[in-house]
Amino acid sequence: MCTDKVFPLRPHHGMCLAYFRGEGYSDRFSRHMKEMLDTLQNGADVKLCVSTDEICSACPNNLEGVCTSHSLTERYDRQVLDFCGFSENQIMPFYVFVRQVEQKILSTKRRMEICGDCQWNSICESQPSRWKSSEVT
Repeated sequence: MCTDKVFPLRPHHGMCLAYFRGEGYSDRFSRHMKEMLDTLQNGADVKLCVSTDEICSACPNNLEGVCTSHSLTERYDRQVLDFCGFSENQIMPFYVFVRQVEQKILSTKRRMEICGDCQWNSICESQPSRWKSSEVT
């Protein structure tokens, strides 16, 4: 199912979604992240934003539209933009975005440079990227 809606997406979530396996801050957050992954993979466009996005809407760290870990997540976002050659507010198909994240960051082992200090790092280290193992179209 394709959608005409453009979803705001934090650039670092391109990495998070590559390794997501149903674990998260809460059951509500995990369910929402799975729904967003399915929606995005079904042909959605994204607008890269360095602020809370659609995924963050269900996060307990989102307090009135501001992440409680703002400085950390903003650093992750800006590094993804830089490594991939994207700009803030750029709009593109989700598959174009994740293909570039895979090629420029994940397959070159640069993920640890960006978010090796993330509390979820052990999940990412324990499995391959879904963007590498499947065709994103």
